Amino acid sequence: MKTLFDVTEIGSMTLKNRFIRAATADRAVNGHLTKPMYKTYEDLARGGVGTIITGFTLVDEAERSYPLPAIYADSFVGQYEQLIADAHAHGVNIILQLVYVGSYIMGDTDGKAVLGPSAVTNLNTRVIPKEMSVEEIKAVQGKFTRAALRAKKAGFDGIEIHAAHGFLLSQFITPYYNHRSDIYGGAIENRARMTLETYSAIREAVGKEYPVWVKLNCNDGFEGGLTLEDFLYVCRVLTKLDVDAIEVSGNWMARSKEKEAYFKNEATITAEENQVAVVLTGGNRDYGQMEQLLNTTRIGYFGISRPFLTEPDLVNRFEKEHKK
Repeated sequence: MKTLFDVTEIGSMTLKNRFIRAATADRAVNGHLTKPMYKTYEDLARGGVGTIITGFTLVDEAERSYPLPAIYADSFVGQYEQLIADAHAHGVNIILQLVYVGSYIMGDTDGKAVLGPSAVTNLNTRVIPKEMSVEEIKAVQGKFTRAALRAKKAGFDGIEIHAAHGFLLSQFITPYYNHRSDIYGGAIENRARMTLETYSAIREAVGKEYPVWVKLNCNDGFEGGLTLEDFLYVCRVLTKLDVDAIEVSGNWMARSKEKEAYFKNEATITAEENQVAVVLTGGNRDYGQMEQLLNTTRIGYFGISRPFLTEPDLVNRFEKEHKK
C-alpha cells in the first residue's frame, strides 16, 4: 500500500513525501522579497511539507508595478539564496513558479500596455488587452526562458510554468480569450502552441535533467472556457515532450463549496492517460481522502495551498496522527 509519506522521485528530484505546497500569491516590494516572506517559507519548511512551489514570480519587467516577487533581471537572483537555503536545511525541495500575468492584472499597470492573445475583455478585471504580435509572443517566451535560467542559477530545485488560473498562458489555451486566426489561435493544437513552445524553449535552455513542471487549468469555470479534451490534449503533448510533472488545477472558486478534492476526476484521467507525475491541487484537506486517491488512482502527489496559511505545520500534524 502506498502512503503519503513515501519517499519518491520525479525525474532527478527526490521528494521526502507526497505533499506539495501549491503556490500562494506573495506580496513583494518592487519585486523584492520581504522579511515576512522569508519567515513564511521557513515555517513551511519546518512544517514538514516535502516540496514547496513558490508564489508566482514575474518574468517581465513590463509588469514590475505589480506587488509580486520578480526574477526578470539578474539582480533578483541573490535574494532567493536564503529562501532556498532554509528549504534545503529541512530536506525540502523548492520550485520557483514563473508567470506572465497579462490582463488578469494584479495592480497598477504603470501606464504600460497590457498584453493578451486577443483584445477580449477580461471577465475578472474588465481590462481589454492589446492583441500580441508574433514578435511579442516570441519575446515573452524568451523572458520565461531567461527567468528559468536565473532560477537554476539561484539554486532552485526546479521551475513551474504557470499556465492556469486565467493568466496569460492560460488565456491562450482558452477559446473565450483567444480569437486569433494565426498559428496561435483556432483549434486546440494552435491555442496550446504558446504554452508548448514556452515549455520547449525552457527545456532546451535548462537541459533534460533540470525539473520543469507545468500548472494547467482542467476547467475555467465559465461558458466558453476550455474543454476537458482541450486540457487532456495539452497534457498528452507535454508528456511526450518529457515534462516532469503536471499540476492539475482550475477555477477553484467555482467548486469551493465542495467537500472533496475539486479536480480529482480530471486528475485521475490525466494520470491514467499519461506516464507523468500528476499533482492534484484544490480542496485537499482530508488525509483519508488523499490516501484513498493515492491507492485507487495513479495520482501521485497532492497540492495544498490555503490550509497552510493558518497551519504551516499541517504535514507534521498529519505525520504524528497517521504515520505508522
